[in-house]
Order: sequence, then C-alpha cells, then structure tokens
Amino acid sequence: MDFSALILLSIGLSLDSFAVSISCGLMRKQISFLQAFKLAFFLALFQASMPVIGWLGGIGIKQWIDPVGHWVAFGLLSIIGIKMIIDSRKDESEKSLNPLDLKYILGLSFATSIDALAVGVSFAIIEVNMLLAFIIIGFITFVSSMLGIRLGKGSSCAVRKRMEVLGGCILIAIGIKILIQHFTF
Repeated sequence: MDFSALILLSIGLSLDSFAVSISCGLMRKQISFLQAFKLAFFLALFQASMPVIGWLGGIGIKQWIDPVGHWVAFGLLSIIGIKMIIDSRKDESEKSLNPLDLKYILGLSFATSIDALAVGVSFAIIEVNMLLAFIIIGFITFVSSMLGIRLGKGSSCAVRKRMEVLGGCILIAIGIKILIQHFTF
C-alpha cells in the first residue's frame, strides 16, 4: 500500500473517532487540555493498534471477531448514544455520564476501532509497512480527535443541549452504519 492510500485510509478510519470527540466536547463545558489529550490518546491508540492486531491474527482472527464485532460496536455506541440523549434533558450537575471517565473512554475507543481490526486482517493479505500504518493511523486519529473535542467544546450553552442530542444520534448512527456495512459487504 502506498503512502497516499495509507493517508486516505487513516482519514477514513479516524472519522468515527472525530464524531465521538465532537460528542464528548459537547457533553462538558470544561475539558482541560490533559483530559482532551487522554481521550484523543486512547481513541488514537485503539484505532492504530487494532489494524496491527488484525494483521498479526490474519484470517484466523477474522473468523473469531466477524460474527460478533459489529454487534458489540452497535451495542456500545447505541447505549452511550441513548444515555447522551437522556442526559441532554438534565442540568449539567445531574448528568451521570462522564465522557472523561476511563471506562467510558475505553468503551468508545474499542467500539470505534472495530472496523480498523478488519482493515488489519486485509493488511495480512497485501504488503503494508505496519509500523508506518500504526504511526499514521494513530497520528491522524489523535489530531482529528483533538479537533473534534475543540469543536464540540466551543459550542454555546443554548446550542450544547441540542447538539448533545445530535451527538447521541450520531453515535447511534455510527453503530447502525457498522451493522449495515457488515450485512451489505
């Protein structure tokens, strides 16, 4: 795989993390740089690591993950999306979902990176520099996630509640997209 194809693939893989980051930025008025860094770091780490895991496992892991991976991603994203929609009706102090909680971050990171696992399985068939792929996918996902958090965080309070509903709907839509892609391809 040439460099430009790897860049385009990395951008495509980072879009789910970008959307999730916008949603997380919308959920909290105050997100420090360190908190944003933590979220972006885990999203990027999972997004970059899953292709390596898929590549290492090759076809064998595809048989193991394929039957359930799409359902796991759909379930996690839908539950978090529904919770965001419910929390959008509450005052900031009443919200129980914390997008900066490590369990939440790990769940989102895993759910948004399952498609990257499948990409890694395909890497086992074609010639790919896996170290370069890991670095590029991780870097692009990290940058897009930091940008997404900033965009979400920059919304006004009036827009924030509406956008939080939209963010929840986006997470659910990403889960549905994963299901549709699984059943149509």
